[in-house]
Amino acid sequence: MNTPAANPYPSVKIGIVSVSDRASTGVYVDKGLPALQEWLSRALKNPLQFEPRLIPDEQADISAALIELVDAGCALVLTTGGTGPALRDVTPEATLAVAHKEMPGFGEQMRQISLNFVPTAILSRQVAVIRNQSLIINLPGQPKSIAETLEGLRDAEGKSVAPGIFAAVPYCVDLIGGPYLETDEAVCKAFRPKTAVRSFPEAPELN
Repeated sequence: MNTPAANPYPSVKIGIVSVSDRASTGVYVDKGLPALQEWLSRALKNPLQFEPRLIPDEQADISAALIELVDAGCALVLTTGGTGPALRDVTPEATLAVAHKEMPGFGEQMRQISLNFVPTAILSRQVAVIRNQSLIINLPGQPKSIAETLEGLRDAEGKSVAPGIFAAVPYCVDLIGGPYLETDEAVCKAFRPKTAVRSFPEAPELN
């Protein structure tokens, strides 16, 4: 693994937000933040700085956290939890409230992936938006579902059956003026038009 000093790719600040009344009050241990950090650390080659937030299902608090993370320079903000139809599920409303642009394709693809597992995936209300030069995406609440929607589905031979949403994230971040995200293709192969692909020098081997 490259050290930050040897890593040729730009550093990236990523906001990760877990929305849960019970986890935020200590009723149970939050699993969303570790799941997000673990997957992103595997998927991206860039040096990463995470800005974690664990907050209750309060719309004003969620919106405030998203604005804070964008203002702090997070090129990407991922949330988990609070996207169902229950009365306390208000993450999509909080996200749309701070949006400058909506990106409906992300939510559509997440639901399409999840429908391979459960028919109740149609109850999920995840949204994605752009605020300034940051991409904000709501993800499901379960760690397994987080990985599935980000990474996509593969058959027994490892061939892609349904692309995960993260394949489109690096180019989206490019288009809004964010840092160049380089993925590990063994985890998630990002798609960019050939004209948008940049080359970076290989990091020197460490003794």
